[in-house]
Amino acid sequence: MCARAETAAVLPFGNASGAAQSAASLDWIGESIAETVRDALSSHRILTIDREDIQETYRRLNLRERAVLTQASVIKTGEAVDAEQVIYGTFEFQPWASPPPSSVPAPAPAIRGSIKISARVVDRRRMRETPEFDETGALDDLATLEAHLAWRTLALIAPKLAPAESEFRALRPAIRLDAEENYIRGLMAKSPEQREKYFAQSARLDARFGRPCFQLGRISYQRKEYRQAADWLEKVPPEDVGYHQASFLLGLARFQAADYAAAQKAFETVAAAVPLSAVLNNVAAAESRRNLPQAVDDFRKALDGDANDPVYHFNTGYALWKKGDFAAAADRFRAALDRDPNDQMATLLLGRCLKKQGLRADPADARLQNLERLKTDFEEKAYLQLKSLMDEKNK
Repeated sequence: MCARAETAAVLPFGNASGAAQSAASLDWIGESIAETVRDALSSHRILTIDREDIQETYRRLNLRERAVLTQASVIKTGEAVDAEQVIYGTFEFQPWASPPPSSVPAPAPAIRGSIKISARVVDRRRMRETPEFDETGALDDLATLEAHLAWRTLALIAPKLAPAESEFRALRPAIRLDAEENYIRGLMAKSPEQREKYFAQSARLDARFGRPCFQLGRISYQRKEYRQAADWLEKVPPEDVGYHQASFLLGLARFQAADYAAAQKAFETVAAAVPLSAVLNNVAAAESRRNLPQAVDDFRKALDGDANDPVYHFNTGYALWKKGDFAAAADRFRAALDRDPNDQMATLLLGRCLKKQGLRADPADARLQNLERLKTDFEEKAYLQLKSLMDEKNK
């Protein structure tokens, strides 16, 4: 039995501010700390549990989000999400009676004061917990405090993967506090309208911030506003931890807008770093729409990576059929039907192959054009987990 890659769960930091400020006005800070640490770990090849999965686990365990958790609740949460490393903690805010000047040249927030962030890491595999480590400073300097805490967490969990702190900071531009607050409030918002409002405000406040642009792109894509989605997604910078996911969605948006050359370029960007069958399939689909000869070979690469998926068999067969290679195309359509007997289009095209009938310049054949099937799920974490296991095995 082979070992599997370790995963980390970063829990929302609890608000321990007491009566200093209402919990509702400050809870976004606990989510912001967790997001920053989660992003830092993910960008340095640590597998992390998604925020949505942690939220669902909190609901199942009847835990209040952003509450100060007991150690028992932390361990139970780690078990529920199957994470070896669990990062958790608290923050405490103290308002200033007469605030000192800020070191950050951004507009001052409505609430001024100092903040103390305290964190611990539970290593469930080795049954131990680190001593508490903390960061203290002005609320205006929250981005700097979070970045330092994230670097220390990375150094504790995976010291071999942690760069020098100066290098770590250089890769993480300090985002305006008000932009960060709006982004986090967008993640926490319950209604789609509120989410979009907060994300749009965040993007306006700091043009360097890629995360709200991704969220706005996803919202537009779900509305089938593909050109608008692409405009937002193109603003996600390459250094953003979600860049590959944004580029994959950008490819889908460009494809749906019939800009197949741009779609191909976006998918190729992802494939260079994450050569999943789903990504290779989409590269080939864009090539096929452009009638490029390499589409067949690229569909075959996707098929080689996952021979059980009927989509890859269908697409390979469809590309072969368009080329007039009826015998090879028939084999692929048969394989697609073996895996999905109800695929009516595969049945129809298999019949055309057996009759050696290609695509005709006939209005009746219009329905047989542009049948390439896209993959819309991007399993980057599964790929990284497998790669991590292979890297460990080959050491």
